[in-house]
Amino acid sequence: MTLILTPGSATLAQLHDIWSGRQPVALHPSSHVGITAAAALVKKAANGGEAVYGVNTGFGKLASVKIATKDVATLQRNLILSHCCGVGDALDEATTRLMMALKLLSLGRGASGAAMTTVTLIEGMLAKGVTPVIPSQGSVGASGDLAPLAHMAAAMIGEGEAMFQGVHMDAGTALGKAGLTPIVLGAKEGLALINGTQFSTACALVGLWGAWRNAATSVLTCALSTDAIMGSTAPLQDAIHTLRGHAGQIAVARAQRALMAGSVIRESHRDGDTRVQDPYCIRCQPQVTGAAMDLLHFAGRTLETEANAVTDNPLVLVAEGLIVSGGNFHAEPVGFAADQIAVAVSEIGAIAQRRVALMVDPTLSFDLPPFLTPNPGLNSGLMIAEVTTAALMSENKHLANPCTTDSTPTSANQEDHVSMAAHAARRLLRMNANLNVILGVEAMCGVQGIEFRAPLQTSPALCAAMSTLRAEVPTIVEDRYLAPSIVAAAALVESGALAHAVDLPPFVKGHAE
Repeated sequence: MTLILTPGSATLAQLHDIWSGRQPVALHPSSHVGITAAAALVKKAANGGEAVYGVNTGFGKLASVKIATKDVATLQRNLILSHCCGVGDALDEATTRLMMALKLLSLGRGASGAAMTTVTLIEGMLAKGVTPVIPSQGSVGASGDLAPLAHMAAAMIGEGEAMFQGVHMDAGTALGKAGLTPIVLGAKEGLALINGTQFSTACALVGLWGAWRNAATSVLTCALSTDAIMGSTAPLQDAIHTLRGHAGQIAVARAQRALMAGSVIRESHRDGDTRVQDPYCIRCQPQVTGAAMDLLHFAGRTLETEANAVTDNPLVLVAEGLIVSGGNFHAEPVGFAADQIAVAVSEIGAIAQRRVALMVDPTLSFDLPPFLTPNPGLNSGLMIAEVTTAALMSENKHLANPCTTDSTPTSANQEDHVSMAAHAARRLLRMNANLNVILGVEAMCGVQGIEFRAPLQTSPALCAAMSTLRAEVPTIVEDRYLAPSIVAAAALVESGALAHAVDLPPFVKGHAE
């Protein structure tokens, strides 16, 4: 079934559906009037005598060079070919399709001047599964994601490369096999396609969804860790968190309290426990991960706004009869959102790693065996799994350094402040992958620790999560080749399967699904 998008009103849920599926995508017919009107205004300007940037002039520092009417189509084609300078690994197909849908939304606002034939081709490529091959490096996140979007536009004119039915081929062949015809770009159309933040925004959205899955999973893994060390649930009392008032903190405390409800392990040490307080990594989980969730919600609102925005230049203001240069292509909002997501991902991992360290340390884990092995000394258990989490935590701390503060001038100083949003967004993939492992190892430790508390049982909810993990990761009785178990645990985190094993409230799940 075709997913119909209304420009200006697309939701994060719709965008997630595009990314996670392969259904056709099309603009609501109500957008066609505005698209056609803007294209007509551009055509009129192209045939006029006045210089209009992007229509009959050069680009960037060459904006003062007037282009003859007969060369307007060549100008747009040259623009695309010359800007295909991306390098690095290709963007995955799912994120590329999301990027294409975001471009549709932008063009559909009727302020870009692209013809309906251009819009229709993008819809056709999404429907038939022709996916341009987009190198992932080369954008500085201002004047648009020029290089990545140029590779998309190149495929639309039959140049460059594309994927079709799982096969990498030249784009012209892919279009032909799909029964589609390359377009000839009209005035401003090439610029409308490559000026914009769609690459950065698509990557940031994927980073956001990965961060939400990890944030939600970390509430579960912390509950497992808390019961494993026989930690207290007193710090989860609602009054503590409502007194402070932060929505994320309140939601995390309530969710973790619900997950641990009915735990016999918890009730077994409610009276007579000589410990007064648990370490911060247990006691302050609502405050830390809750704050991260608040940040993710804020970033989500920013990215939803950007997904519905017109971000090319110049803009075609049909009501005013004007084509006006502006700066909506500058991806600072996306860069800021990506930097915020990175900080949240780093901190979720930092506190989770300390829980891993706590559980493997016999001096702190309340009588759990060293490194969670029943025969320590002969066996090392989860000793080096904890070291791996420390390595990944440190890497994420480094990657969390802000990217938006690292502007550099480009294009002969015409584009003298850039956002670095593309880099800010792309690094989230690596950070989330690292956090998948940290949380996977925490789950392994938490489940192993709870098993040592037998015959005492944890809560019904946590038993369900333990069963999900144990279906893929057997109990560690004697030392074994452990890497496959870590990979399996991380995969359960990445897929959301571990979080799905329990019932989490909507705020905690956020935009993870």
